Amino acid sequence: MSALPLVFTSGWASGINAYAVVLLLGVMGTTGASDQVPASLQRTDVLVVAGVLFLCEAVADKIPYVDTLWDVVHTFIRPVAGGVVAALLAGHHGSLPQLAAGAIGGLTALASHLVKAGTRMAVNTSPEPASNIVLSLAEDVVVAALVVFALFHPLAAALIAGTLLALGVATVAFLFSRIRRFLRQRRERRAKGRVPVQGGTPAAG
Repeated sequence: MSALPLVFTSGWASGINAYAVVLLLGVMGTTGASDQVPASLQRTDVLVVAGVLFLCEAVADKIPYVDTLWDVVHTFIRPVAGGVVAALLAGHHGSLPQLAAGAIGGLTALASHLVKAGTRMAVNTSPEPASNIVLSLAEDVVVAALVVFALFHPLAAALIAGTLLALGVATVAFLFSRIRRFLRQRRERRAKGRVPVQGGTPAAG
């Protein structure tokens, strides 16, 4: 499948911000910057809805705990969006390659979504909101840059997306191991604080 690298990259990006992917692809197609974008993604109504939802996500994604709630709601939406976008990019309506592309895009979107959601849950243990804002902005920039890059250099973009996905999985595993260790140490300290003092005050002779 010649479209496989673009399908993989769009799936990865959809798992992080599906609305940005639809909006960017639509704009790139509408402006004539790329001829790989299907007409259904260039429709005005699709671009308007994607733009409004992108703005909603841009706000919700930068607020601690609201971002986690937003991720929970999008556990179903992002993989479906990733699968649909991938199938549209593959073309050949109803064919086996299109169905395979949809599955790849959906599964890749689910994987990157779980990485994003896990990272946000770990970051939300920090008491300050700056980390959420910085992380969200970084995600927006990387998604936008990689989606545009994928339209012109799909194989290189897919390699970058795969590397980022692997690094994301490793980062989430590391963060949660640190959090589990911190919680275990805190429980141990509390347990020691509740241990009764052995013996009493020596009696006066």
